[in-house]
Amino acid sequence: MENANILGQVLFFAFAAIGCVIAGFFLNRFMGHKRGQEAQKGALDIRELARREAETIHKEAELQAKDILIKMRQDFENQSKERREELNNAEKRIAQREENLDKRVDLLEKKEKDLAARLDALREGETRMKEKTEELAKVLTEEKQRLHTIANLSTEEAKQLLLRRVDEEILSEKASRIRHMQEEIKESADKRAREVISTAIQRCASDHTAETTISMVVLPSDEMKGRIIGREGRNIRALEQATGVDIIIDDTPEAVTISGFDMVRREIARMAIEQLIGDGRIHPGRIEEVVAKAKDELEKKIKEEGEAAVIELGIHGMHPELTKLVGRLRYRTSFGQNGLSHSIEVSKLMGIMAHQLGVDVKTAKRAGLLHDIGKVVSSDVEEGTHAIVGARLCRKYGETEDVSYAVESHHGEVEMNTLYGTLVSAADAISAARPGARSESMETYIKRLENLEKISYSFKGVEKAYALQAGREIRVMVIPDKVNDDEAIVMARDIRKKIEEEMEYPGHIKVMVVRETRAVEYAK
Repeated sequence: MENANILGQVLFFAFAAIGCVIAGFFLNRFMGHKRGQEAQKGALDIRELARREAETIHKEAELQAKDILIKMRQDFENQSKERREELNNAEKRIAQREENLDKRVDLLEKKEKDLAARLDALREGETRMKEKTEELAKVLTEEKQRLHTIANLSTEEAKQLLLRRVDEEILSEKASRIRHMQEEIKESADKRAREVISTAIQRCASDHTAETTISMVVLPSDEMKGRIIGREGRNIRALEQATGVDIIIDDTPEAVTISGFDMVRREIARMAIEQLIGDGRIHPGRIEEVVAKAKDELEKKIKEEGEAAVIELGIHGMHPELTKLVGRLRYRTSFGQNGLSHSIEVSKLMGIMAHQLGVDVKTAKRAGLLHDIGKVVSSDVEEGTHAIVGARLCRKYGETEDVSYAVESHHGEVEMNTLYGTLVSAADAISAARPGARSESMETYIKRLENLEKISYSFKGVEKAYALQAGREIRVMVIPDKVNDDEAIVMARDIRKKIEEEMEYPGHIKVMVVRETRAVEYAK
């Protein structure tokens, strides 16, 4: 019975084990199938995710391509717009130039017509003169015979009488022609010239200048003078040696005088002394260091002066070296007139007159600003007058030939073949001749007045001569019995020519010949 129970238990456990094995087999297959399904599902998810990512990348690529295309299209449109604007501006400039050319052509045609009319008038005048000369010859012959027969004059006496009459008639004709030509010239040229020059002067009112050869430095106290001099004068000697100027320390309270003809050196010395006074350390080593620093600061200041002048005049594209040379004009004078102020004034006058005459204003301004640029270059570096040297510098640094030639010809050293050279010469004379622009020594001034009166007294028939308006006018009083009206006109012209040939003077001199006849009676 026990064996049967044991056998039953064994069989139970055996069947149970077999059932577990079978159940485990089927469970394993089920789990494997399930894992396969999950793997297949994961693969499908991965493929779906990859597909979505691919679509996303594709869309992003399309968007980027569209953005690039839009940007390229905008860039192309902007470039096209800029190009169109440039073409429009170029067309406007060309149209303006064509208009200017048409005006100049019309002006030239008008001048040609005027010249042709004048030539015709001159030919007619010559014909009439020839006819009158022939008639005069006949009349003189008849008069000679009549005088010889009736007055019983000798041949020589009759000849002298006829020559005197001929001289009188020729002199009268000459004066008449001079008067007529002067009137025509004044009507056609003087009116326009006065209009242009007066407009330029009215619109350009500059300050009076009077540069000297000394500079003053204000000291905080007189005690500072001893520190500047130093022990046994070593500090002041170091300053003078480093700057190349004379340091004058006298009884002037709280002031030191810097003397020297070179304004650059004077300015360096002034800046160095002010820095030394502010710092308080004054000794030879420190002096050399401060002077070197002052030179660097002045170079920067010169550059800034040039840039400020160029900006003020609206000039663009000038070479940096030329701009620096323009700034250096600030530290140069001519007869007491500051070089930079003079050049800026000439440039403004040039612009105004160029606008009045219808020529390029920018070119005129550049020529006016650069006309004295040769003055700042050392004669050891460049040879020639300042006009020649200035033109050489303009060509070297890329200025146009109109500007270079105007600079070269503004003092008449080369022939003036362009209008810009004539304008520079006129503007330079206006700026230099205006009252207060330049200083002149009393000795030179008096000598100029004496020469004016001396030239006037050299002509026959002059009773008195007076130099007026600081030598800008000479008034000549003639003896009415010895000089007639026609001779007075010729005398004024001859005095003007002699002044131009023998004298040097700024601006213009007016010559006025006065002939006055007075009749006086007393009633009793």
